Amino acid sequence: FRTVEPLEYYRRFLKENCRPDGRELGEFRATTVNIGNTGSITTADGSALVKLGNTTVICGVKAELAAPAVDSSNKGYIVPNVELPSLCSTKFRSGPPGEEAQAASQFIADVIENSQIIAKEDLCIANGKLAWVLYCDIICLDYDGNILDASAFALLAALKNVQLPSVTINEETGLPDVNLKQKNPLIIRKHPVATSFAIFDDTLLIVDPTAEEEDLATGTVTVVTDDEGRLCSVHKPGGSPLTGAKLQDCVTRAITRHKEVKKLIDKVIKSIKPK
Repeated sequence: FRTVEPLEYYRRFLKENCRPDGRELGEFRATTVNIGNTGSITTADGSALVKLGNTTVICGVKAELAAPAVDSSNKGYIVPNVELPSLCSTKFRSGPPGEEAQAASQFIADVIENSQIIAKEDLCIANGKLAWVLYCDIICLDYDGNILDASAFALLAALKNVQLPSVTINEETGLPDVNLKQKNPLIIRKHPVATSFAIFDDTLLIVDPTAEEEDLATGTVTVVTDDEGRLCSVHKPGGSPLTGAKLQDCVTRAITRHKEVKKLIDKVIKSIKPK
């Protein structure tokens, strides 16, 4: 029945206010995060691995030095990129990034911009001369829906793990002097957290959809909130329209989710801090 009439199969569960995987409509899958060298990428300046149910995403942040842009001489750069390789799901092909990967990269770029997670001025070392570029590569290792929440979470956790060496410009040579012995964490100004919902039959909202739920849904919406419960962005790629009241429901749920995620990150960071 599930293979022949997947939507009908689903509706039977939804009528009972639960889902085939046993979750309630407003319940997230088990979420875990590993930060830094505890099982992530050792060659990166900061890294994190996030699991949301089966969806697994790794983020590595690589910092490089560059000259600031002429029109924003006091700012550095943050360059995000989301990859959905063919190994993470049969729905993706090898080759250049597909539509979903491009949309996810754009979404992450918007989150960085709108939430002011890092002030780009903080990445400037010498006005007009030298700034940091943070390349944030987010790679999906296992895809089972809700890539946006997992990617935003992995990005935030990886940025909180970044340690940059102190850099000064040598007066005589004009070249940068990098002191690898003295490292400083990034200043994270906001903690944006994404919360995604799938819309069923134009009216019913379920949180943290699996890949199967995304395929059956009539639309999806992702709400991004920050520490103060402010809305950073709403990402709604077509599909069923949402009433104001439904959107307000999403925002309320997102604010609760924000607290859960923040608590999880803080707990992990505390556990890896040298005693």
